[in-house]
This record gives sequence, structure tokens and C-alpha cells, in this order.
Amino acid sequence: MRKGEQIVVRMPKEWGGIVPSEIFLGEAEKIVDEAEKRGIVLRALGGVGIRLHSLDYVDFCKRMGRLGLGQQEFSDLDFMAYRKQRGVMEGFFKSLGYVKRITTLSTASSERQVYFHPEGWLSADVFFDKLLVANHPLDFRGRLELDNPTISLTDLLLEKLQIVTFSEKDLKDTLILLFAHNIGEKDENEVINAKHIATLLSKDWGLWYTTTSNLKKIESLLPQMQSMTEEERSLILSKAHQLLDCIEREPKTNAWKLRAIVGPKKRWYQHVETDEL
Repeated sequence: MRKGEQIVVRMPKEWGGIVPSEIFLGEAEKIVDEAEKRGIVLRALGGVGIRLHSLDYVDFCKRMGRLGLGQQEFSDLDFMAYRKQRGVMEGFFKSLGYVKRITTLSTASSERQVYFHPEGWLSADVFFDKLLVANHPLDFRGRLELDNPTISLTDLLLEKLQIVTFSEKDLKDTLILLFAHNIGEKDENEVINAKHIATLLSKDWGLWYTTTSNLKKIESLLPQMQSMTEEERSLILSKAHQLLDCIEREPKTNAWKLRAIVGPKKRWYQHVETDEL
């Protein structure tokens, strides 16, 4: 929090200082629903978005233990919106009781707004058009209408797989997405569009390298996931292989081939303040 900003946290004692996951999920759905009523296109992303898109697999999600026992599962809410609606965003969140954080001057922050919950329970980050706070910036223009209340499954997965420092939390989020959803080659409900991912990666060697490296890590890390059955591990691994096969088959552009010659000897991603979403 920046100088001059004071948010008073009023949390029920029975929470024990930890905001329940249900509060995050419910608040995200409420915000998206209210935005929809006012003609504002707003979609949840990050860990909350993944949970919202996997509500039929609550048991599996809980067994994954995103951050371990006794820890708060989510730290904030993340939303993507269109830049053309940026001007109405502050008034919208203010009507919900949220307080806007003083903006910074960095390039990434210029396309990001942060709002604090009226009771101080959480903050809501709103990004516009692109996810610039990423190792590989992702463009959401024309894609937010594909799903509701979250960004598309395909984009939720890409959001995780583009992270260079692939943490245990990111692995678990990825495993949930792969376990709970099918792999296909077009935009459909409850389907991860491997063709879209393959097409993006065929033009960008850096994104290809990070994404495929993380998918390959899954095979070596799955045996460590003691909370999963052998059948669950096998299912997830087969889907990771499906994705890799589709990515491999996609013809690569000349720009991709030229960058591939240099490989990881030259940095292939951008540094960010945090890789967490």
C-alpha cells in the first residue's frame, strides 16, 4: 500500500485472520455479475478464476492444497477488461464500496488498476486488454466474450504456463485445469483449445519454450503429488501429452525458427515484479 492510503481491515473473529476461499469466489462472481448488468465486460483470471471454472471438482482442488494447510488459499482477485471501458471502472468499483489505489507510473501499471474491498478483506486488480505483468504478455482483445465469469479455459491455462518460475502453486493450478477439463482444437464450453495455444506458440519461440518446458515438468513432478491417485496422474499426463503433440505438429513461422537458433542462451522472457496470479 502506498503512502496516504489507509485501509481498515474489519474481519470476523471466527475467520482467525484468514479470509475464506468462499469469500473470494463469491466476491468475484458478484463483481462480474454487477458489471454485466451495467454493460461492462469483466472476467476473472488467476487462481480464483481457475477455481470458479472447476467447481464440480472441489474435492480434487482441496486435495491439491493450493497453499498448504492453515494458509489463506487466495491473496487477491484478478480481472481482465477492455481498455475502451477503462473510464467507467473507477465509478463501477466505487459503487460497490471499493477504494481505488493511487496509481504508479510504470508501463505495466498504466494498464492496471487496483481496488480495495470496503472491509479490507482483499484487493481487486483490473487489467486492460493485455496481461503485461507476465513473463510473456498475453493479449485478451476479442477473447473476453468466450466465457463467463472467467476468461476462457485456454487463457487460464496459458496464464499459468507462461510463468518462467513455475512454482508449486502454479503446478497445482495447472493440474486442476488439466484434470477437470478436456483438450480439443476449437473454442468450446469446458474445453481447452490446444489449437489456439499451438498457433500462438508457433509465432513466439520464447512463449513456446516456457510453455513446453512447464508441460514437460508435469511428468517429472506428478509422482511427488501424494494426494492424487495413479488414475488421476495418468489422466493428467495424457492431457499434457495431447497439448504437447498439438504444439509440436503446428508449423512454425520463420521468426520462430530464427529465434530458435539462438535458443535460451539469450533471455527469452521479460522480468516482472511478481509472477503470481
